Amino acid sequence: MDALDAKQDVLSPKQRREQAIRMCAPGTALRMAIDMIIAGHLGALITIGDQDAVLAAGTDGFALDVSFTANRLFELAKMDGAVVIDKDLTKILRANYHLNPDPALPTNETGTRHRTAARMSLLTDAAVISISERRQVVNVYIDGKGTQLRPISEVMANASQLTGAMQSTRQQLDHELLRLSTLELDNFVTLADVTSVIYLCEMLMTSAEELDSCILELGRDGRVIEMQRQEYAGALGEEYTLLIRDYALDSSEENAAAIREELHNTPNDQLRSSKNVAKILGYDELYADSIMTPLGLRTLNRVSVVRKGMADKILDEYGSLQDLVAAVEKDPAQLEEVGIKNPYVLADSLHRMWGRST
Repeated sequence: MDALDAKQDVLSPKQRREQAIRMCAPGTALRMAIDMIIAGHLGALITIGDQDAVLAAGTDGFALDVSFTANRLFELAKMDGAVVIDKDLTKILRANYHLNPDPALPTNETGTRHRTAARMSLLTDAAVISISERRQVVNVYIDGKGTQLRPISEVMANASQLTGAMQSTRQQLDHELLRLSTLELDNFVTLADVTSVIYLCEMLMTSAEELDSCILELGRDGRVIEMQRQEYAGALGEEYTLLIRDYALDSSEENAAAIREELHNTPNDQLRSSKNVAKILGYDELYADSIMTPLGLRTLNRVSVVRKGMADKILDEYGSLQDLVAAVEKDPAQLEEVGIKNPYVLADSLHRMWGRST
């Protein structure tokens, strides 16, 4: 797909904004030009894509139709008007082009260049970049909304703080998940235990989302950061969903997805409250010390002999993790009837999780 696709039914404003920021990331020719413009203490107004609509909203300027390079863009930015570039960043079409968007278009921007950029992004499907000569601030506008590009040093510092926080949260979460597994097998999980794990999961997911923004801004310079993000949160999503299904009143996948969305939209400080978490999980009268009976999906999916999708089938047969453990204690061989080819391996795995020997 092209860097900026004019088809609004294909890309959402958020997707278009992300693509525009990606085009401005370190290592790209556009970012090289932006850095040169800033270093030269210049201002600039650059439009990318939807050139027919852009050209219809302006006058004068110089028709160029030359190949796009960082050096050419830098030199052309020395003139007052806008530089018009095609959506693929292959051709510079106009320079010193005077844009005249409808002044009635709403914007909260104050500077002349930023106001013009915001209005042009409302009037057209172009990505519009505005560089302030005085403040050396770079904003990328899509659909009237501006996103300020931060200095790379600031983004790197932010990313470093986030990865440090994620590492600490992940260590706490791993400890709590192991503890929860033991409590599940002992049938002594409380709502407070579940609340603690959900809170840590949401903390980690929130940090991961913030880090995604940094990775997007860093471009190729964010590869190591992206690897760290994957290490700390990459595999969390599936386990988190299974955890919710284990304890939600309605354990369906559809309901779990809705619960995850509601949890994610709830302020993290409110997720410390067991009462709030219980309500989201579908319960009315539960307290922090209320005993919760897990379905067992998360535990079973950690066992190698339980193939994907098999955990649901096992629990449909036995009802809950505790009933399954009781059946395994009595006769592991009966698990063959639900498709477990190595029932004694499953029995051994559950015993090891429980801290017992077979």
